[in-house]
Amino acid sequence: MQKLKFKQYIDNSNVSRFRFWVQIISFFIFVYGGYFFIEIASRLPIFSCPYVQGSPGGCYLIGVQHELNTSWSSLFSFRGLAILTSLATFLVFFIFLNKAWCGFVCPLGTLQDWITKLRKFLGFSFTRYDEMSFKKLKVIKYMLLVLLILIPLGIRNTFFGIPLPHGMHTPFCQICPARIILPLFTGDTSQIFIDFTDTTTIIMTSLGMMVAAIFLVGSFVKKRFFCFFCPMSALHFIFSKISLLRMTKDGDKCTRCGNCYRVCDVGIREIADDVISKNIVKDDCMLCVKCVEACPEDDCLKISFAGIPLFNATQEGFFKRYSGTSLTEYIKSIEPNKEQEDESK
Repeated sequence: MQKLKFKQYIDNSNVSRFRFWVQIISFFIFVYGGYFFIEIASRLPIFSCPYVQGSPGGCYLIGVQHELNTSWSSLFSFRGLAILTSLATFLVFFIFLNKAWCGFVCPLGTLQDWITKLRKFLGFSFTRYDEMSFKKLKVIKYMLLVLLILIPLGIRNTFFGIPLPHGMHTPFCQICPARIILPLFTGDTSQIFIDFTDTTTIIMTSLGMMVAAIFLVGSFVKKRFFCFFCPMSALHFIFSKISLLRMTKDGDKCTRCGNCYRVCDVGIREIADDVISKNIVKDDCMLCVKCVEACPEDDCLKISFAGIPLFNATQEGFFKRYSGTSLTEYIKSIEPNKEQEDESK
């Protein structure tokens, strides 16, 4: 009986409030943790940016770019084994939280959510991508993932006889907005510069400044703007099926009310329309569980870990979470205006 009451308490709770505090604590740890002698790991499946002086760890992407900057002969030797070992380390971290790293922990993701709160405070509305643009955007993160693998390889080796300059040894990190923006929270402005050492560094550091500016503007206009282009998100999704943390859907219980789509920060329409797939985690999903909170149908959407249910959609939980406002006000608060709704169709 106590177990059932505890599960009912969880299902009726406000996970978004819990997520808010997890994001704040995680941001503090991954930006300022080094100042408090917190050392987590040299590689983490998030943007624990090594360019931040107080960072307690490092981003897996910078490590794998350095490791891939090697010759073919070295790649198929003990060096290749080291790359596989670091990938295994990444997967050990990732297998427990799946894409919830993006929704709960990633400092860049948290920063985008704070920018969204600022937009709401200032009274500006947001826009959604139309369906065609949404599909096209899915490809970009995978293209960037492929490039951050191929470009370091192309420095020590040649593709089609075209050598790549050494100045591109960590191509993604050089244009990643985390490198420029996150150090600012520690008062470090050293990354705000254009390096005139040679043509390559001029181009890469200029691109980095441009991407950081686009990140700030884009995140103000669209929720989780950068997540659509993040190669880490693509890497997470590739391995998402082996993770112990799952989000599943019972299509027979879905009434297609659309609440889940309306609250989704990245506008995943399939979460509402797909009544066939059981595993409902899509490549842009960040497992923020807002959709589960907004679902009024018992057990339609579920979060589980290793098959153990953690958080289920319930009608009782839905109405308890939004008891402070009428259902009409709730729907109005999460639904885009008519112009935005037309744009998304």
